Amino acid sequence: MESEEAAATVQATRPRRVSRTPVTAILTKKRGRKPKRNDESHSPISQQQSQKATVDDKYSQWKTLLPILYDSFVNHTLVWPSLSCRWGPQLEQAASKTQRLYLSEQTNGSVPNTLVIANCESVNRQLNEEAHSPIVKKYKTIIHPGEVNRIRELPQNSKIVATHTDSPDVLIWDTETQPDRYAVLGAPHSRPDLLLTGHQDNAEFALAMCPTEPFVLSGGKDKSVVLWSIQDHITMAGADSKSPGSSFKQTGEGSNKTGCPSVGPRGVYHGHEDTVEDVAFCPSSAQEFCSVGDDSCLMLWDARTGTGPAVKVEKAHDADLHCVDWNPHDNNLILTGSADNTVRVFDRRNLTSNGVGSPIYKFEGHKAAVLCVQWSPDKSSVFGSSAEDGFLNIWDYDTVGKKSERAPKTPAGLFFQHAGHRDKLVDFHWSPMDPWTIVSVSDNCESSGGGGTLQIWRMSDLIYRPEDEVLTELEKFKSHVFTCTSKP
Repeated sequence: MESEEAAATVQATRPRRVSRTPVTAILTKKRGRKPKRNDESHSPISQQQSQKATVDDKYSQWKTLLPILYDSFVNHTLVWPSLSCRWGPQLEQAASKTQRLYLSEQTNGSVPNTLVIANCESVNRQLNEEAHSPIVKKYKTIIHPGEVNRIRELPQNSKIVATHTDSPDVLIWDTETQPDRYAVLGAPHSRPDLLLTGHQDNAEFALAMCPTEPFVLSGGKDKSVVLWSIQDHITMAGADSKSPGSSFKQTGEGSNKTGCPSVGPRGVYHGHEDTVEDVAFCPSSAQEFCSVGDDSCLMLWDARTGTGPAVKVEKAHDADLHCVDWNPHDNNLILTGSADNTVRVFDRRNLTSNGVGSPIYKFEGHKAAVLCVQWSPDKSSVFGSSAEDGFLNIWDYDTVGKKSERAPKTPAGLFFQHAGHRDKLVDFHWSPMDPWTIVSVSDNCESSGGGGTLQIWRMSDLIYRPEDEVLTELEKFKSHVFTCTSKP
């Protein structure tokens, strides 16, 4: 495969160990980021062909530059598409640094849909300076009741994850105590540790976990935003990834048809007029959160002031909104992505309750609908966006207005474009443990007829470090090269 050839190019330049074992297991089924209504037409054939040609051209260019652009890179071909990927807890070992990785497997029904827990291992640099790129190995399989559309980990205890499927309920799992299952046709589903009820219709994508308290937030087709607290059901004693005990308390509360305890909502919030596509908590408050939807609205909520929106920004984009993220470094900045191909940054200090509000930044660089946005944990002004055009763009709003002489045609704010995927880039996640490291997944149904691609990568630090610092280092390297070549 071409992706694997590209990975081999990096290996030749920077000696490293590369896992060739696929993370997942066989065949294909396609499901879009969000179902299209009957009255929505697809892009014209000529437009699709032009977009594919652009992706192929950029991929070819990217492959030749791969050894220069990345400090580490690994590619895995997935037999089943994955709609979601997230980093889990870090496991410290003597010779390596291992971090859990959560992935979904979306099958065609010949085998069950699964939630996969994998180990991402990278050899400690002080023990092996040349081994920079990670090795991914499947650790455990959970047989999921339905497709896994979205995965979110609990920040206070990332062994606990929430999943969305094509149902009104949110499923909560303790990934360490769940038994490893063998996914074969007819195998019974794994039983979730907790079931969150409250939606009146399917809730497929909008899902968030609170960074300050064990709260869960969801949105769905019923146009509502639902908030739960799982405080009374979990224990922080199991938060250490080395602890073998369960993270859930044995409450003995009433079970449902799944045989696990269920929790009703803490609050149900109404204001959207169409499907809620994504939600996010304020990084400093469990009572404040935001949501976006197919009604093109961005809404801010405060659970302390009632069940209606505190702020409603109508026409936040020119089409459906797919994704939202709240800046963990600056509580005033909110990031949105849309089917209008743009990414926008809003300052909540500029928003009013009567629906007035304009973005402070508008980023135009994608050629198709934006599916995922996320602020970088490493720098407050940096964020990433992935789209149906197959690209993952890294932006820095601090550079807007500072036109680069080296790349005058580059969209404002764009300083890196990851072109390693050749189809819809459906999800990505910055590593909270390993600076500037990203895991990304694409659905390869259109480019290769099925399956997907998982990539874990970190751009060269020469790209994101301060320019003066980089130029000084390169000058030293240049002097070193001249000194070496002048010796007899």
